[in-house]
Parts: sequence; C-alpha cells; structure tokens
Amino acid sequence: KEGLRVLVLDKNEYYGGGCASLSLSQLYQQFKGATDNGELVKQFGGPQGKDLEQRRWLNQWNIDLIPKFIMGSGLLVRILIHTGVTKYLEFQKAAGSYVFKAGKIHKVPSSASEALASSLMGFFEKRRCAKLLQFIEKYDPEKPQTHEGLNCAKL
Repeated sequence: KEGLRVLVLDKNEYYGGGCASLSLSQLYQQFKGATDNGELVKQFGGPQGKDLEQRRWLNQWNIDLIPKFIMGSGLLVRILIHTGVTKYLEFQKAAGSYVFKAGKIHKVPSSASEALASSLMGFFEKRRCAKLLQFIEKYDPEKPQTHEGLNCAKL
C-alpha cells in the first residue's frame, strides 16, 4: 500500500537464503570464517596490487549453494529460446558433479571406471553403478538390441 515500508531482517549478510550465489570471499566467510581478500587472491592466483582489482576478481567467482541445472532438451530450454531470454544467458555443459561427504569433496561417477574407483559407494553399489553407466553408454533408442530386453518407453 502507498506510504508503507517493509523491513526485511535476515541473519545472513547475503540475499537468497539457501538458494544464494556467493562470491569466493563470501563463501570462505560463510564456511571458514573471516578471510582476508588478499590471502584469497594470492591462494587462487588472482591479480596482486590494487584492492579494487582484487575485489572485482573475487566477484567473478559465484558459487551456488544449490546448483541449478536445466536439462538440455527440456521444455524450459524451449521456452527460454522462444522468449528470446537466451540473449542474456550462457549455457555450458557440466564438466562434472561433486558431492561433499565426510569432510571431503568427491566427484560423482560418470563412467564405469570412475564408479569402480569411487569411494562414495560400497562394493556392490560400485558394481551396480558401473553396469548402469555401461548400459547408458551403449543405449541407442533406434537400436532395440541395445535395450537388453527392457522396454525403456515404459520405464
């Protein structure tokens, strides 16, 4: 209504709660405590010298607390292309997915050999995951012999 104001109180120093994107310095502050920008720039190989250049460099890195993926052939992509919003977006192929478990960052397996070498799963899970990834690599919707007797249209 006209003449009224809203005050938003948030315990975080950033906007967005659990869905926020944090700069590198904000990420370190959130999870490792206060860190000097100069130390971060030096640790990650950024420009030495002026404070403004260092802050700009640190702000180039934005890490999503909850990564957002859009499937490449999905309805949302078609809508974005139709509306012309893609002029302002940059699509990239995901190089890999990672999880944080037991204090370490682990790569989510994307091939049979990675599945067998992964420390994320037990022995039997590694084998099942490797078989699934091999099936996916060989699968061709046009060739029923790659379906291994499964009706993938009903799955």
